[in-house]
Amino acid sequence: MSLQETQPISEPLHPVWCLNPRPGDQELHTPLTEPVRCLLLDKTMVGEEKTSLRKRPSKSQESSEEKEDQKKPSKESQGTSGNGRIDLKQLMAKKIRLTAEAEELKPFFMKEVGSHFDDFVNNLIEKSTSLDSGGCAITSFSVLEGENNHRAKDLRAPPEHGKIFVVRRSLLDELFEVDHIRTIYHMFIALLILFILSTLVVDYIDEGRLVLEFNLMSYAFGKFPIAMWTWWTMFLSTLSVPYFLFQRWARGYSRSCHPVVHSLIHAFLFTVFLIVLGLGPTYIALAYTLPPASRCIVILEQIRFIMKAYSFVRENVPRVLNSAKEKSKTIPVPTVNQYLYFLFAPTLIYRDNYPRTPTVRWGYVAMQFLQVFGCLFYVYYIFERLCTPLFRNIKQEPFSARVLVLCVFNSILPGVLMLFLMFFAFLHCWLNAFAEMLCFGDRMFYRDWWNSTSYSNYYRTWNVVVHDWLYYYAYKDFLWFFTKRFKWAAMLAVFAVSAVVHEYALAVCLNFFYPVLFVLFMFFGMAFNFIVNDSRKRPIWNVMVWTSLFAGNGVILCFYSQEWYARQHCPLKNPTFLDYIRPRSWTCRYVF
Repeated sequence: MSLQETQPISEPLHPVWCLNPRPGDQELHTPLTEPVRCLLLDKTMVGEEKTSLRKRPSKSQESSEEKEDQKKPSKESQGTSGNGRIDLKQLMAKKIRLTAEAEELKPFFMKEVGSHFDDFVNNLIEKSTSLDSGGCAITSFSVLEGENNHRAKDLRAPPEHGKIFVVRRSLLDELFEVDHIRTIYHMFIALLILFILSTLVVDYIDEGRLVLEFNLMSYAFGKFPIAMWTWWTMFLSTLSVPYFLFQRWARGYSRSCHPVVHSLIHAFLFTVFLIVLGLGPTYIALAYTLPPASRCIVILEQIRFIMKAYSFVRENVPRVLNSAKEKSKTIPVPTVNQYLYFLFAPTLIYRDNYPRTPTVRWGYVAMQFLQVFGCLFYVYYIFERLCTPLFRNIKQEPFSARVLVLCVFNSILPGVLMLFLMFFAFLHCWLNAFAEMLCFGDRMFYRDWWNSTSYSNYYRTWNVVVHDWLYYYAYKDFLWFFTKRFKWAAMLAVFAVSAVVHEYALAVCLNFFYPVLFVLFMFFGMAFNFIVNDSRKRPIWNVMVWTSLFAGNGVILCFYSQEWYARQHCPLKNPTFLDYIRPRSWTCRYVF
């Protein structure tokens, strides 16, 4: 076999081959020549005019030319020695030359592909927003020429349509198919292995034996049966009470002589249910003194059930009102199965039906749950090796600026690692596991928040599940109620609600009130949202976002850990309500 047959790089190139090869074109047989041919085309096409289809040779002419070419000795075959051996020096020189040309043309090719991909995504967004509104499609030009002059990238579905669900994979699932990105995942696994080995070696040196006791883990998840019974109570009440109230209101609304009074009564009962759901689990967590991790399960599920129940009522009430206005005989009441599916689906926006995947990949589900447990042990070893020694070795000195600064900078690394692990464990693994088991098609639980050059974009992409709920039910409803002139007030209200809920969850889980997160979120987060806004596009702003995130996580871990250890080692005999609010770490002297 000649060299020409194994590397047909001398045949004519056509620009269509890079993306859409023609049926009659010959396939490339080496991994080196294919990108080279596409890259050469990308550069040689600049300034050239397209040839017409009439000048293209027919298949019979092409086949005859190929036969004639095969009869002629090629340049590569001339580079062989007399006994038929290939001249390796000449072959290596050609490979080096082709590799150098490929590297030279790679930036032009990537820039061209990126430009076409951006155009494709923008066109796709415009088509997705072309909802049937009187036969007029929404485009970037019509929006830019409107009264509000919104930017084209901020196009969304009209508020009356709400969130549109489509079948799509999570971003990390797609990125992990790239070897370079998956290597970062392998680096985190290697770091976990080193943490485990470090713990085992230190325990063996100190104790003279391998200590395989997970005291911190067993303490954090203590009284787990009480947490599970509380969860079952919340789940059954959320499944029955909101559905029963809504069904009773919907069926009696059109028949009632006083529909307003009928609606107010059921709205009052639903509000009472939300208040009970908000107070009951909190009382159980405090009365039974549940450990931190068990409290987190109860409180986070409590918040999730409240948001789910509100979404169910909020999405279905307008449908019943429209049906009564049109005097329709059919009352749009969802079935129990639809509501039950929504309670487990990884979304906070209710729909009767969601896009579904055809099958369940149980191996994928098992892998996601395995990664969740791996992240839990990862966090355990971070606390065991990085956090516990830091706060247990604090000298007997009062709270000062020096102690605070050292604590913050020493807490940045474990704080950032836990940020990554919480994101990966919950927003990727946990939600994807339930999405796969339920055949839930829309897996966009987050976007590329790590590329954010502004805090406004970071807030939109970090947690898409919660952001959608806040956008449609807090921000949009606020604008609908108070008109669109108070956008700043609507944004302030959303920040306030989010900050209060975050601080409430931390206060109950840690059993003390220390509003560090509230201050960072409400004041610094709000200020950064306006200062570092979407107009910032340069890479330096991405560096600024990451720097502030690193520092913020270090501050949070330092302050809350100091307060936790202060309350453990400086207890009060008869604490009052003010003692639960006043920071103990400011006045406590650590005695170990």
